Amino acid sequence: MSRRDAATTGRVVTVRGVDDASLAAALVRDAGALAARMLDEGLTVEHKTSISDVVSAADRAAERLIAERLREHRPGDAIVGEEGTAEDGSASSAAARTWYLDPVDGTYNFLSGLPEWCAAVGLATDAGPLLGAVFQPAAGELWVGGGGHPTTRNGRPVEPLADRPLDEVSLATYLHPTALHDASLREPALRVSAASATIRMLGSGSIELAAVAGGRVGASIQADSLPWDWLPGAALVIGAGGVAQVVEAAGHRWHVAGNRRAVADVRALLTR
Repeated sequence: MSRRDAATTGRVVTVRGVDDASLAAALVRDAGALAARMLDEGLTVEHKTSISDVVSAADRAAERLIAERLREHRPGDAIVGEEGTAEDGSASSAAARTWYLDPVDGTYNFLSGLPEWCAAVGLATDAGPLLGAVFQPAAGELWVGGGGHPTTRNGRPVEPLADRPLDEVSLATYLHPTALHDASLREPALRVSAASATIRMLGSGSIELAAVAGGRVGASIQADSLPWDWLPGAALVIGAGGVAQVVEAAGHRWHVAGNRRAVADVRALLTR
């Protein structure tokens, strides 16, 4: 298949001798290793929107690494990175492929010495996620998967997600402290949280969604997620036989993922 065919079909493909899944795996593995090495050597840190919204030299270096590899191997695809990379692809249709990069997801954890951080990439079209890859260096776990690629952890397929109601599973979620006063965020989140078996807050959206794909967490709900925080992990959940949906409710876009039964329960609570 040619590069033009790849862009216009929106499928996960093999281009320039390497398939998308293998490429994505190599990208996050190398970016995560680079970030870990830079952390050990010492880093400069900047704050963005708040004391907990931070960026380091490792975030930027890892994003450059991923973007450079994609320019080499997928020159027809668009690239969007959390740290500012923005490049248009050669295709203009709704099926045009875009790579979304989160070189260090969970930077606050990363800089605080907590293990819940990762490198993540997601490949998507306007129709939704095609493929995701997430590498957590501290755990030595590499997750790859999507609709056309059953999700794997370290090369082994995960068990397909079984349908279980929300009240029987754990829920991963988060609201920034500055959002707690906003009833349009707080009240829907409380309804969903109160209906779950227990709550987990991991501090990394992609690790959270990988945990859902692996059956470690039952469902995830986040408000107004950015594409690099959502698409890599959403693809993993889909590849594990689960559901990843964006639900419009109370003036917000709620990003919900999990097994089909739990997601249906969350959706009903959000839109009540």
